Amino acid sequence: MFTKEIVGIANGLVGGWGNVGGGATQIVMGTLLFPLFTKMWDGDEEKAWRTVTIVPAVVAFTTGMIIIKFGQDCPKGNYKDLKKSGEMAEVSATASFRQGALDLNTWILFIHYACCFGVELTVNNAAVSFFVQYFDLDIGKASAIASIFGFMNLFARGVGGWLSDKSMPKMGMRGRILVQAFLLIAEGVCIFIFAAQKSLAMSIVMLTIFSIFVQAAEGSTYGIVPYVNRQAPGAVAGIVGAGGPAGAVCFGLIFRQIEDQRRAFWIMACAVCGAGVLSVLITIKGHRGLLCGKDEDSIAKLNMPVEDDEEAEKPKV
Repeated sequence: MFTKEIVGIANGLVGGWGNVGGGATQIVMGTLLFPLFTKMWDGDEEKAWRTVTIVPAVVAFTTGMIIIKFGQDCPKGNYKDLKKSGEMAEVSATASFRQGALDLNTWILFIHYACCFGVELTVNNAAVSFFVQYFDLDIGKASAIASIFGFMNLFARGVGGWLSDKSMPKMGMRGRILVQAFLLIAEGVCIFIFAAQKSLAMSIVMLTIFSIFVQAAEGSTYGIVPYVNRQAPGAVAGIVGAGGPAGAVCFGLIFRQIEDQRRAFWIMACAVCGAGVLSVLITIKGHRGLLCGKDEDSIAKLNMPVEDDEEAEKPKV
């Protein structure tokens, strides 16, 4: 949908602004609605916390109905109309999915997304209880602090996409992969440091830094996704996107089974660093990877800086 020069930042900003809802939800649910529902249930916090979740459910359902009614499938219109007019070829969904699913790069990025968006979903749930457990805060204050994580989506995911885009003209796909590896490993290191903090102030600082790397990695992931398989972009994007909830389920089970949340965060940090190392295995056809491969001539030329092209066109004296 977006050109290669801006695919990273475009996907990053769109996804990031969508995820800002996580931060808004922490504030609205924990700081505003939860106290209101607690009063409504005569101080019963258990009932209040369970019934307050009806609010985002209603908002989500209403938004979904609006999208179905007024949205379209792509910039050119709806797929059904494009197929009727012959502008879009009929492609078997099964064949497209198979093509995307059989590509190893798809599953590496699936793991990457599990270790960034999956981490974000996990922290959105675990951060409140972490601050309540280790710093003896009430739910309202803990929710307000935890909302910082979601609000970093205002810019952080877009920054990851922007870094990915900027690396492409200079280093080709290898640059995008290097950005991806760096952001994931930095994210893992920050999780270690965050979980080790004994001071509330430093925990908040590290939560902020940690969230920037998490969301930047999400943006850089979708700077690579459109290149994986040109014939099955939807299948690749869908499988990679599913990595987020899958990661959240896996990490959620870890947090559920381990009472010491600091230890759970450290286990998650190890998984994230390991995912970053997996970047060396990404090898996209026609592009140079970190360990092997070679850019095709046409791709190498596209990746050349504009100034070089202009110099090449000048007549030699």
